[in-house]
Amino acid sequence: MKHPFRLLVLGTAFLIAGPGRAESPVQTSTAVSWEEIQAKPSPNGRSRQWLRTATATLDELEIHVTTLPPGQASHEPHKHPNEEVIIVKEGTVEAFQAGQTRRLGPGAVMFMASNELHAVRNVGDTPATYHVINWFSPGMKKAQAK
Repeated sequence: MKHPFRLLVLGTAFLIAGPGRAESPVQTSTAVSWEEIQAKPSPNGRSRQWLRTATATLDELEIHVTTLPPGQASHEPHKHPNEEVIIVKEGTVEAFQAGQTRRLGPGAVMFMASNELHAVRNVGDTPATYHVINWFSPGMKKAQAK
């Protein structure tokens, strides 16, 4: 073997990095105005996707804004392992959480716990807009992929 040291260094680097593991850059501090968050039609209204990326402490941080027309639900009740926070900007919504419903208006904050059924429906006469912040703690994305 001509270059055993080079082979040892390359092998060690491979073991440290792991097969196919590429470190993606993490999100740095940022701010955007409401006008910069582009609105796009969604099946149940309008959605403004703002951020979906890794951070220094999370596998993924995802932030979007949803606008629902009167009577429309974001989706049927569902659950997932990640937690999320929803902040009502305008309108009146009904939050379904773990079998119970609650009517909420502007400024209301909801915490959707891991693996509990939840959904949001616009029960007002005007569009309802709310911010959604959800995150995947370290290791959750890999566990979900299995």
